[in-house]
Amino acid sequence: METRLTWYGHAAFKIKTATGKILLIDPWIENPAFTGGKNELASLDQVDLIFLTHGHSDHVGNTVEIGKRTGAKLVSNFDLNAAMVSTLGYPEGQAGNETTGHLGGELSLLDGEVQVQFVPAWHGSSIQKEENATPIHAGTPTGLIISLRDGPTIYHTGDTDLFSDMALVKRFHKIDAMLVCIGDHFTMGPARAAEAVKLVAPKTVIPMHYGTFPVLTGTPEVFERELKKRKVKARLRVMHAGETIALDSKVKN
Repeated sequence: METRLTWYGHAAFKIKTATGKILLIDPWIENPAFTGGKNELASLDQVDLIFLTHGHSDHVGNTVEIGKRTGAKLVSNFDLNAAMVSTLGYPEGQAGNETTGHLGGELSLLDGEVQVQFVPAWHGSSIQKEENATPIHAGTPTGLIISLRDGPTIYHTGDTDLFSDMALVKRFHKIDAMLVCIGDHFTMGPARAAEAVKLVAPKTVIPMHYGTFPVLTGTPEVFERELKKRKVKARLRVMHAGETIALDSKVKN
């Protein structure tokens, strides 16, 4: 069995583990980049964990609907967890301390099959119950390092700018797949994203958070040029919204 990764467009991903567990990250399934979003959302009847990097609506997306239908546990930092329950109505019984952490902390989930560590991201985090409602602060945004037993280690940067402490990631983790925002405007663009990849030194890099809206002008083509300019050795894998790929196992020491 292998680990499979699906990109839904924007920052939304599905991980299917080798044992068949389903993990979602920032599941805005019905985003404009994914034409099959409505059907895919309806078909998600088994989800074990939902990971959130921060509270903005283009990342929270369909989390509450999916959680209520599937019983998925919410994995996020403490403040975001509290805001999701109190403001958006995520089921409190599916958002307990066992799946709630914070920066630097590491959680062991699903009987040790999944490990997640919360790492910094330079961005913001707030939740709105409705489009024009007053934003509710939702704590510090994070990136997520998800390590699968007998499978790959995946670093989802969340929304972030480049910052020098990204270099610390590789001291503690050998990253098989780095899911990195490249869109510019609200996050780092291709040049700064390429520099982030150089700091982390993953085996494979997959760009995300681009092309969903006109203001997200970063492209994989420019990102590839910036990677080559820096002589980054990571393999670039550009996915299409709705595409599923197999992920290699852990980087060998």
